[in-house]
Amino acid sequence: MRIYKAKDYADMSRKAANIVSAQVIMKPNCVLGLATGSTPIGLYKQLVEWFRKGDLDFSEVMTVNLDEYKGLSRENEQSYYYFMHQNLFDHVNIPVENTHLPNGMEPDSEKECRRYTELIQSLGGVDLQLLGIGHNGHIGFNEPGESFDKQVHCVNLTESTIEANKRFFASAEDVPKQAYTMGIKTIMQAKKILIVASGEDKAEIVQKAFFGPITPQVPASVLQLHNDVTLVADEAALSKLSE
Repeated sequence: MRIYKAKDYADMSRKAANIVSAQVIMKPNCVLGLATGSTPIGLYKQLVEWFRKGDLDFSEVMTVNLDEYKGLSRENEQSYYYFMHQNLFDHVNIPVENTHLPNGMEPDSEKECRRYTELIQSLGGVDLQLLGIGHNGHIGFNEPGESFDKQVHCVNLTESTIEANKRFFASAEDVPKQAYTMGIKTIMQAKKILIVASGEDKAEIVQKAFFGPITPQVPASVLQLHNDVTLVADEAALSKLSE
């Protein structure tokens, strides 16, 4: 595992965007696995900036997103479809048919999980998977305690996740209770993995996940077993690591 230390959030975003842009330049028709949440927003902004300068071309890139809430339409401002268009897709020259997310409006979980798994396989797998890390070590919506062998599946969101998401919705009742997510096995099948982490509140979990035991109680710890992982984190997020 490679660890790049950044000064702050802006520096982390730039360093991580460099890795993504190198992948796009080296393989213009690459498959990028993308993540949502607040941590990658700066990275997406940087990619958009470089695209506008003429340094990047997304016309052949394919994308697959980690997850999507079940029951939220694409038009819903809290859907990950909406997030990705707001933060990246609408600002670069990626054809909309090249962008893929689980379909949150598909009520049949088994059918949707099978469709999304087959889609990822049909693209030849993920060249570079971007990940954030949750305070409890979750990656995607793979919460502590879930087995490491799952492909795309439908999860019941934990009370703490629902609680954390409540601020984005009109009321707690509106918060989705389920989500479609790539499983740990799907994530581990990516050729390369890039994790971004920022802030002192992530320091403890960064230390646990990457320097502690490999356990389903800390889902991100399984990444220690992958042969091509890069962690880009700011000083605050790395503050609990001894040199």
